[in-house]
Amino acid sequence: MEMPSETSLADRFDWLVDWLYPPRCRACGGRIHGRDAEYFCAGCWQHIQLIAHPLCHLCGRPFPDASGDDHTCGACLSRAPQFVAARAWACYPREEIEEHPLRQVVQKFKYGRRVSLGKPLGRLMARGCQEFLSACSVDLIIPVPLHPKRLRWRGFNQSVLLARQISRVYNIPMDPFVLRRDHETAPQTQLAEDERRRNVRGAFLVNSDRSVDGKNILLVDDVYTSGATVNECSRILKRNGAKQVFVVTLARAVS
Repeated sequence: MEMPSETSLADRFDWLVDWLYPPRCRACGGRIHGRDAEYFCAGCWQHIQLIAHPLCHLCGRPFPDASGDDHTCGACLSRAPQFVAARAWACYPREEIEEHPLRQVVQKFKYGRRVSLGKPLGRLMARGCQEFLSACSVDLIIPVPLHPKRLRWRGFNQSVLLARQISRVYNIPMDPFVLRRDHETAPQTQLAEDERRRNVRGAFLVNSDRSVDGKNILLVDDVYTSGATVNECSRILKRNGAKQVFVVTLARAVS
């Protein structure tokens, strides 16, 4: 899928608003000027690590050595993923004492109910993963669903808001009702990797009034940590006839 080159009326209006009312950094709240700031101030931006080659050509895990070619990481060699490939816009440390700007923004978005962050973060995903997304032949975009109980508590599904921006930029249909989370699971954040896989096993279903048969799917989520959630979603989509599943996330939590 190719990124449209034309600037929409909505983009021009956003530029005018930003010029009249310079936005604040989504992480620290400081004032920023100009669209080149990419929604973060200079101080926060220097801590955000964009994912670049070399990386695992399957799960997209970045390698610490900046030299060499893309290759398969140890985790994917020991357990091949159900999806074709996964990519993320940027990464942050999985465990860190001090707050990281990207993690801080993700937490504001998800747990602080900052719905307004969905648009800028989705645009960052769409632009930052352009190389990957442009190479994918995708028929349908599907966001990872929340369980109805968690959706009622949070009030929105962050993956839907991110997927909506990618859908708009690349003119690919998005359907948030293909997958459903059939039973409530414990939060993944406090679980070990093996526990994460067991936790989400069988948690997702394809709704009976939807079909993914023969389609190439782009699965969208906010953060890739162990990959257990997107892997389980991919397994269910393939079991229901999906031809290929690709994964894109805003962030990647790395050790």
